[in-house]
Amino acid sequence: MTPDADLPSLPGTPAFPDALSGGDWTPGDAAAFARGAALFARGEWWEAHEAWEDPWLRAAGPDRAFLQGVILLAAALHKRWHHGSLTHRNYHKASRYLETLPPGYGGVDLPRLRAEVWEALHDPARRPRLHPPAGS
Repeated sequence: MTPDADLPSLPGTPAFPDALSGGDWTPGDAAAFARGAALFARGEWWEAHEAWEDPWLRAAGPDRAFLQGVILLAAALHKRWHHGSLTHRNYHKASRYLETLPPGYGGVDLPRLRAEVWEALHDPARRPRLHPPAGS
């Protein structure tokens, strides 16, 4: 795992919520999510997936769908660029989870994230990020 001190502070990175809808979001979960977001932006998709896994294991309801969706997006990118997969199956599974949520759920612009990931699945130079919703 990359030390937190090595992670960039990216302009435009959302201020992730201290709690999602389920109320069981701990300060450690918030830190893990922010760490995962920074790793995701650097193209360290497997590591982002790993950072988000513990909060996902404790989450329920819409919070679980949100975390499952971003984990699957990270997995889609990892499989594409580290294993050569062209199927995008994880992208489509992620979309099904994220489509059940409001567009700005979790402090993330979900439609923009999905669009950026789709572009990155076709262009290795792209690095999608988790952006705050417009107007935030």
